Amino acid sequence: MSQLASFNIGVLRYDWDDPRVADFADNIDRVNDIAKRSPGFVWMLDDDAIDAAQNDPEGPLGGNPRTASTLAVWEDADSLGRFVWTTVHRAFYARRDEWYGPDQGPRLVLWRVVDGHRPTIAEAMDRLQHIDRHGPSAHAFGWDEIQHEATGWVAHRCGVAA
Repeated sequence: MSQLASFNIGVLRYDWDDPRVADFADNIDRVNDIAKRSPGFVWMLDDDAIDAAQNDPEGPLGGNPRTASTLAVWEDADSLGRFVWTTVHRAFYARRDEWYGPDQGPRLVLWRVVDGHRPTIAEAMDRLQHIDRHGPSAHAFGWDEIQHEATGWVAHRCGVAA
């Protein structure tokens, strides 16, 4: 069996304590809690580990203090898609341009993992860099490559996928 790993990353336009990103910063726990309660959710890198990875200047994310990222595993594409496009997450996704700077390259990568595998940040960045350099493949892909697996969320997508 396989599951679906998901990694998204971006650099905020403003510092975390800036009022212009307050709606985003103040709702991360809320959105993550909804993800964790969603059908098909398997695992998410915990807050302490993601914060440490984001702030490590020697780590794969580069230590930019404005980095925001999530690394998770879902049972399948439909489960992830239902969370992203049919919960409050969709409203935050629609506002992404308020919070994230332009021209950051790919900000989302998906890939298959065997049941029980918990990807690392280094693995996630490798997949993101792969899709950036080579385009989508079985090694690293985006929403467009999995929409055929969806039954309930494709119609709810808002705009072009990240």
